[in-house]
Amino acid sequence: QAQLVESGGGLVPAGSSLKLSCAASGRSFGSYAMAWFRQAPGKEREFVAAISRSGSTYYADSVKGRFTVSRDNAKNTVYLQMNSLRPEDTAVYYCAAKNTYSSYSNYYTRGVNYDNWGQGTQVTVSS
Repeated sequence: QAQLVESGGGLVPAGSSLKLSCAASGRSFGSYAMAWFRQAPGKEREFVAAISRSGSTYYADSVKGRFTVSRDNAKNTVYLQMNSLRPEDTAVYYCAAKNTYSSYSNYYTRGVNYDNWGQGTQVTVSS
């Protein structure tokens, strides 16, 4: 099991950038699929981005071209660079992990496939 701690959230105006970090404890970080999900008030949790153990990346259509997910296995950390932020990006952002690999892209977009979750970090984008 991996312990996950997110950081980097905050309150920013529309059009700004933020970079979220998720630090993982434990060994074998390089074997984990890592993902970002978010949940806005009154809405269900939704997939944002994921990166496989091999470095393949996956994005929700709503963030494609604006957000970039990356990982640094030497630092046991996954990042989410968020550019051109919009008020609709306001949510609590959660980091998730699963020690697995799948060749199916849909696997990475489903929250039920992850068994390690962080506590979340708030991102608020003002209009």
